[in-house]
Amino acid sequence: MSEDAFNMSIRKFLKEVGITSQRKIEETVREGQTGGQKLKVRMTLTAEGTDLDHVVTGEIELP
Repeated sequence: MSEDAFNMSIRKFLKEVGITSQRKIEETVREGQTGGQKLKVRMTLTAEGTDLDHVVTGEIELP
């Protein structure tokens, strides 16, 4: 696989993750499943067959 194809494959995956994650967060907020002024979030990235285990945490300001 070429470097360009690899890069495009990663970007396609990350775009899907970003879009679907935003939709799920918005649904959660609209359904009133949050309390307080911030939503604490965590995203975990793993890759089958590897030792990849990357965690990103953050807070989202609520309307």
